[in-house]
Parts: sequence; C-alpha cells; structure tokens
Amino acid sequence: MVQPDAVQAAIQRAIPDAQVTIEDLTGGGDHLQVSVVSTSFDGLTRIKQHQMVYGALQQELASEAIHALALNTSVPAG
Repeated sequence: MVQPDAVQAAIQRAIPDAQVTIEDLTGGGDHLQVSVVSTSFDGLTRIKQHQMVYGALQQELASEAIHALALNTSVPAG
C-alpha cells in the first residue's frame, strides 16, 4: 500500500508541472486510478507519456506497493 500523497510527490519530482489526481479503486491503497496533466506531454505519444509516469513510480511498482495502475495522461486544455 502506498499513500496518495507519496504517489503525487513521486510523479511531481519527475514531472514538476504535473497536475495529479488519484483515486483508490479498492480502498486498499494498491489499486489506483491516476490522471496526470502536464505540458511535458506535449508532442509525445500516449506510450511515451505513460512511460514518464511509470518511470516516476518505478520503485512503488517494483515493490508492488502499487499492484494495479489505471493511468490517464493528457496535456492541459487551452
């Protein structure tokens, strides 16, 4: 289990302008729905965007603190 604040902090260390929304899907803290909005994603494929987030959460995923991750990434509207 990982705390949502720790997930947000890990993502924002790697992607400083990231706007992060986290939803615990099961209440156990290890199945998460994460949405990340960042200008850093501009011009990148969805795969590259996801790879950036997975890279930021590498330790949490490797230790299985996060067992399942549903991920949405996008650039800011406007």
